[in-house]
Amino acid sequence: MSLLSELAATPGVVAAGQYTWRGDRFTFEGQLDPEQARMASIMCRATTMVTHMQARMLEAIHPGSGLDPPTGWFVRGQAFSVCVVSNVFCFVDNAQASPGAVLALMGERLGEDRLEAII
Repeated sequence: MSLLSELAATPGVVAAGQYTWRGDRFTFEGQLDPEQARMASIMCRATTMVTHMQARMLEAIHPGSGLDPPTGWFVRGQAFSVCVVSNVFCFVDNAQASPGAVLALMGERLGEDRLEAII
């Protein structure tokens, strides 16, 4: 089973997707229509790029902090959360799932070796 299928089948996960680092392609599974998924992939890619820039800046200020390269980011709202590890995103309904458990699954399945290879 692919990671996207596994995430999309997790109770409380609204949708999961993956975007290319160039930003020209994406795939998704779940309860988004194609246009919503396209916009989500653009937003997640843009935020990931900003996160990498900020991590490089913080690492320059505090060398050896271990912030660069970041492996992902997370935003929690009142109803939903967005979890991103590497170039995989997941939208979670906070009332039905634990974003922490989703992030743990993503980190486990993506692995540190793969993260460093694609950044």
